[in-house]
Amino acid sequence: MACPLGNSTDNSFETDQGGSATGPGLLYGEYLCLDKILSAQRLLSAEYDKKVHDEHLFIVTHQAYELWFKQIIYELDSVRALFQNDEIRHDKYVQTSSQNGGDAGTEAIDESRTLEILKRLHRIVLILKLLVEQVTILETMTPLDFMAFRDYLCPASGFQSLQFRLLENKLGVRPEQRVKYSQGYERVFGRDALAMRAIRQSESEPSLSQLVQKWLARTPGLQTTDFDFWGKYRRAVDAWIAEQRQIAQRPGLREEASKQLLNQVLARQAIFDSIFDEGVHAALLSRGERRFEHTALQGAVMITLYRDEPRFSQPHQILTALMDIDSLITKWRYNHVLMVQRMIGSQQLGTGGSSGYQYLKSTLSDRYKVFVDLFNLSTFLIPRHLIPPLTKRMKTKLSISLGCYLHDDTLAEDNMMTDSIDLPPSKEKKTKGNDCQSGKEGNG
Repeated sequence: MACPLGNSTDNSFETDQGGSATGPGLLYGEYLCLDKILSAQRLLSAEYDKKVHDEHLFIVTHQAYELWFKQIIYELDSVRALFQNDEIRHDKYVQTSSQNGGDAGTEAIDESRTLEILKRLHRIVLILKLLVEQVTILETMTPLDFMAFRDYLCPASGFQSLQFRLLENKLGVRPEQRVKYSQGYERVFGRDALAMRAIRQSESEPSLSQLVQKWLARTPGLQTTDFDFWGKYRRAVDAWIAEQRQIAQRPGLREEASKQLLNQVLARQAIFDSIFDEGVHAALLSRGERRFEHTALQGAVMITLYRDEPRFSQPHQILTALMDIDSLITKWRYNHVLMVQRMIGSQQLGTGGSSGYQYLKSTLSDRYKVFVDLFNLSTFLIPRHLIPPLTKRMKTKLSISLGCYLHDDTLAEDNMMTDSIDLPPSKEKKTKGNDCQSGKEGNG
């Protein structure tokens, strides 16, 4: 069948050799609705008979931003749907496993969907990189050029971008995290019922952050009845702190140097206590200094430490992509702030009534970083030689595509393998029979 975007001018497709049905064809411009897009640049300066050349660039740049925002939201909604479908599959798996007397704590996840999530997150990353670079095009406009048509823009403002607010909400920016001026969106969208409905829906639906946290909480190996990663990790941290304390107190060290090293050890101990003590973690959550629930943070730490394991490769790349998204949005904000300061200075009000540069500057803090806890994971790394060795059962889970379950006699051996972080894993024995079962497991 002829391509519907070909340069034929008749109103029907050619039939292919297989006799496919014909239908009306669309030309390139018709398919893309270019008549609407290319006629949407309304220069207010021209309407006042004072046409300013650079107003056209200003409009096209911001329209391009909005089109890319739409694509990001489209990808973001699809990623959230994939995470939600996986959660539903997990709940069904747990229910079925429990009824059949199986391992209800094991996660069933389709790795092909994990790859699709990663691909779409990477697409968002690339779009955001483009948006960061797009600011430089707008910077070819001088402050005097902008001043020539800026007054015509009032009361329009980038703050009124509905799509950017939806994007932030869908990622996981909560209302209480916003600066005060940005919290009252009713004064901007109050007369637009559809916009208000979209904003409220985006605030009530599970955000990407919430869905990622649930996914991380299902990381295999967290349960105390399984690998008990958190217990082993805590003992490894205790051993490291003890090792560092011994170094600080070794004979022959100058008193001043010893005191400084001990202070560093105490500071490191306090940092680790903040993740081991659920009460302290909850207090940090309530103050907005952390975002992730405790179990989700445990899963993120485990994936980071064991990222070289095949089954954790894609999850670790997903965590990296989420940080990239946060980083690029922050860079975009920063570039925007610098451009605004360059164009109107730091004292003038924004066209929408905000404090302009001062308001935009306030959005650069960590309060707008949805995945700030992922950035801070490096705080909780430990030396490789202290990372708890995987049991044979856990190693099997993280090394193959299909879940393999070991016999009970092997599980008993596993329980003795890594109780002490100083002991290397026992020499592996071949399991009896065919231990592999169909179905996938783990955060892979």
